[in-house]
Amino acid sequence: MWSYEKRLEFPVNIKEPNAMLAQAIISQYGGPDGEMGASMRYLSQRYSVPYREVAGLLTDIGTEELAHLEIVATIVHQLTRNLSMEEIEKCGFANYYVDHTVGVWPQAASGFPFTAAQFQVTGDPITDLMEDMAAEQKARTTYDNILRLIKEPDVCEPIKFLRMREIVHFQRFGEAKRAKLSGFWGYFESGIH
Repeated sequence: MWSYEKRLEFPVNIKEPNAMLAQAIISQYGGPDGEMGASMRYLSQRYSVPYREVAGLLTDIGTEELAHLEIVATIVHQLTRNLSMEEIEKCGFANYYVDHTVGVWPQAASGFPFTAAQFQVTGDPITDLMEDMAAEQKARTTYDNILRLIKEPDVCEPIKFLRMREIVHFQRFGEAKRAKLSGFWGYFESGIH
């Protein structure tokens, strides 16, 4: 199956807690374009892809998204650990705190909880790969928005790493669509499958 190495794909060493930053970054944990949805999307889509190489790519990227989920959770945890009640109230983190204390829980920055309705698995490889490419671009945009809001280097560096991985994933999905599925269009357009 997989070998799990007990270290983050990119180190996270945040020195100062900041609940306001955590509230923005948590969207990449459980928000509509976050890492949880990406990992579940790719690991679910792999079963209906007729090409082993593409299924393998979905597995590889899906498991990497789990590693990214771990990075985002670590960022949120480090930004919220050791917060005083005064900081929690001052930063507008009280509503989250009531339900989750400072545990890491999947939700969007808006507070909307994670739901599987945020991603799709159609069983059509072309449609799914197109959605995957769009999902990677939406995640990159979310990381861009986070980087516009945040200037702390301890937080920005892992976010920049995650943003770059979204670009790589987009490119790999595009390559898979072109290389393996270009001849597959006729199969699905014929309606005979």
